[in-house]
Amino acid sequence: MNPTALDTLHQHLLCALNPPPAEARRLFHGRGRRWPGLEQLTVDWLQGVLLVSLFRQPEAGELAALRQLLLALAESTAWRASQAQAIVLQHRYLPDSPGEWLLGEPCEHWQISEGGLRFLLDLGRKQNTGLFLDMRYGRRWVREHAQGKRVLNLFAYTCGFSVAALAGGAEQVVNLDMAKAALSRGRDNHRLNQHDLARVSFLGHELFKSWGKVKKSGPYDLVIIDPPSFQKGSFVLTQDYHKVLRRLPELLAPQGTVLACLNDPAIGPEYLLEAMAEQAPGLRFVERLDNPPEFADIDPLGGLKALVFSSAETSSGDASA
Repeated sequence: MNPTALDTLHQHLLCALNPPPAEARRLFHGRGRRWPGLEQLTVDWLQGVLLVSLFRQPEAGELAALRQLLLALAESTAWRASQAQAIVLQHRYLPDSPGEWLLGEPCEHWQISEGGLRFLLDLGRKQNTGLFLDMRYGRRWVREHAQGKRVLNLFAYTCGFSVAALAGGAEQVVNLDMAKAALSRGRDNHRLNQHDLARVSFLGHELFKSWGKVKKSGPYDLVIIDPPSFQKGSFVLTQDYHKVLRRLPELLAPQGTVLACLNDPAIGPEYLLEAMAEQAPGLRFVERLDNPPEFADIDPLGGLKALVFSSAETSSGDASA
C-alpha cells in the first residue's frame, strides 16, 4: 500500500460515498486484482458502517497511513452527507480476525438490507459478518425461482438463500449446516423478515453423516450448494464436492434445479462442469450467474462461480459462460 495506491483508494471511496448506496454493497474490491498495491484490501458499505478488511499484514508505516486515510475520509463532505456512523478496520490476517473501531461506538450486531430483505450482521467479532455480499445476484436468482418449490439449502450458514427463497414464495426450505450458531442467526434473519418459520427447517448436522435426514424431507425442486473452500475436519472442496454432487439424483424431484457455487479463485467453473458431468450426468448446465459489477475481477473466470444445472433443460453454454 504505497502512497499512490492509498490515494487511489481515497479517491475511489470519496466517489463511492457521493452518494452512498441505498443498501449494503461492496465499495472497493481490491481482491479482484485491478488495483496494484491494494490486492489484499476490501471496503464494504453496511448502511452507516464502513467495514475495511485487510487480508495480509501490512508494514507498520502502511497501516498507520491507512488509518490516517480513513480518519481523513471521515472529515470529508461526502462522509458527512452519507450520515455514516462508524469505521471498522478488520485484521483478517490475525487469529479471530479482530475488528478495530476507528470511529463510532463499538457494537456487536448491525442490521442491513438487500433487495428489501433484512439481515443481521456481526461486526468486529468474527471472521465473516454473516452475509457474503458477492452472492447478491445468487440470492436474487433464488428469490425469482423459488415460487411453490421445496428447497434444500446445503452449507446454509446464516440462511441468506433461505430468506430469499421464502421471500420468493417457496413452499418449504430445509437448511443444513454443522454450525448451529449460524443456523440460529438464520432464524433471526427469517424473523426479521416476518417469515413463517413453520415453512423452514434447520438441521445442525455434519452433511456426510446426515444424508438420511436430508433425504427424508425430499425430494427437492431446488438444491443449493454453497460450501466453504475449506473447513477443517469436515469439508475440503477438491475432495468432497464430488460426494455432494453424487447424491443429487436421489435428492432432486423430476425437473429439479441445482445452484452449485464455489468461491476459490484458483478453481475455475470447469471444475464444477466436469464434476457434475461425472457424478450427476442427468443434469445439464443452464447458465453461470453474473457476479455483481462491484466484484469485478481481472480474470473473467475468477471470483465467485454460481452455476445453474437442471434435469429439465439442455445445455446452453460451456465453461467460458
